Amino acid sequence: MEAEKSRFGSSLPVPCVQELAKNTPNAVPPRYLRPDQDPPFITNSTSFPQIPVIDMQLLFSPDFMDFESQKLHFASKEWGFFQLINHGVSSSLLEKVKYGIQELFNMDMEEKKKYWQGEGEGEIEGFGQSSIVLEGQKLDWGDMFGLNTLPTYLRKPHLLPRLPLPLRDNLEAYSAELKDLAMKILDQMAKALRMESNDMRCLFEEGTQTMRMNYYPPCPQPELAIGLAAHSDATGLTILLQLNEMEGLQVRKDGTWIPVKPIPNAFIVNIGDILEIVTNGIYHSLEHRATVNSEKERLSIATFLSPKLEGDFGPAPSLVNAESPALFKRIGVVDYLKGFLSRKLDGKSYVDAMRI
Repeated sequence: MEAEKSRFGSSLPVPCVQELAKNTPNAVPPRYLRPDQDPPFITNSTSFPQIPVIDMQLLFSPDFMDFESQKLHFASKEWGFFQLINHGVSSSLLEKVKYGIQELFNMDMEEKKKYWQGEGEGEIEGFGQSSIVLEGQKLDWGDMFGLNTLPTYLRKPHLLPRLPLPLRDNLEAYSAELKDLAMKILDQMAKALRMESNDMRCLFEEGTQTMRMNYYPPCPQPELAIGLAAHSDATGLTILLQLNEMEGLQVRKDGTWIPVKPIPNAFIVNIGDILEIVTNGIYHSLEHRATVNSEKERLSIATFLSPKLEGDFGPAPSLVNAESPALFKRIGVVDYLKGFLSRKLDGKSYVDAMRI
């Protein structure tokens, strides 16, 4: 049964974009041309509003907690995205993780093949791309390395346990720190929403954690390709760490794509579709995407927290009443994840399918 649970979907094998980029084509191969996506305007991010910044220390400070909690509530409601500073995860651990992931993508192709996505059912982990469900489907200009990290029984024996040291130990430490951080953020959100804190805890405390490391190589025609197609995260909460100083993340606010300027060693946190459903639409999962550039690679690691696989979820009972009826249906967690992973990324179409 446990092995069955971890099979949520599969993704078709695709070429390694990093290898394609090394052979520096002057033009992007046809399968990577994305006329279906809004053009990724390459522009100066200083003229745009920036996503809110939340200071974790202030959320726990008696003098400032009320003010910072209001800021968190506003950020989650109006943006669904914020940068988190003073988060308590040591910068030395972050540096080790950054270095290890850079080394992972620098492995030669022979070595990478040991970790490549298998073609079997349930293979969405390892090197490759996710949500490739059709032969000939358009591809992103980027490689990913995906991993199930928690609960530990979901880990694939040929992936995390076989990663080179010290990366394996550093990811283990990072996984524990980010589980702890995610629960602190969710507790603060429950408090800001005045919802029963147990409604949040019993869903996520024993939840699943997955990681996705992203590598976007330089692209000869960045205006015609996309690093990661526009989507909202199907999961509960996403915590992203940018691994180098290249910009590329954009969020869609009120119909406009806004480039995010990452603060060094801050986390970029965003609400996923599951949290939009649990908060009964009070908090929003915002569409976002990764653009590419012609000068330099960009790397990041996203850590996703979702509810435990046993059971179902829907709007939190403490947020539903006669004045605010439930806007979404209840669904089993496994059914929800399987449904998402059998589709290609397409904006917010999946959360819209959950509406009553």
